[in-house]
Amino acid sequence: MGRMQAHPNVIAVQDALDAAGARTADEAPSQVIILDEAVHTAAAAAEALCIEVGQIANSLIFDADGAPLLVLTSGAHRVDTAKVAAGLGVAKLRRATPEFVREHTGQAIGGVAPLGHPQPVRTLIDNDLARFRDIWAAGGVPQAVFPITYAELVRVTAGTPADVA
Repeated sequence: MGRMQAHPNVIAVQDALDAAGARTADEAPSQVIILDEAVHTAAAAAEALCIEVGQIANSLIFDADGAPLLVLTSGAHRVDTAKVAAGLGVAKLRRATPEFVREHTGQAIGGVAPLGHPQPVRTLIDNDLARFRDIWAAGGVPQAVFPITYAELVRVTAGTPADVA
């Protein structure tokens, strides 16, 4: 763990988890852990954690008519941007640039957490994640992840459950 544990993004995510009282399926507090290597994809994260790829909650930031939209989707699917845009009444929904992501989350693509941002970001959460007892999300940097349940993820992010794929 060491030096990376002290990264400001990891601290912000852990502080947000603690403030929300976030819990795992075992009722333990959700704790950010630091992996030995960066995991830039759901498949890499699942392999490092020895879990199914569907248990990874990918944090994807979109530019929704100029406003940030965070979609937490199962690592087992791709977001259907046309479906999501139609559901939200957004004219244009596109993957955000790295600069847009950093501006709105304070985090870099590959490590964007569901919380710990400078300002709250509108959030949709993939209903498919509800199938799993525990899910894992990014902890603010590409090496950091944390366990949480679907219900807790919805609660701590004030996210809206949605069919996003």
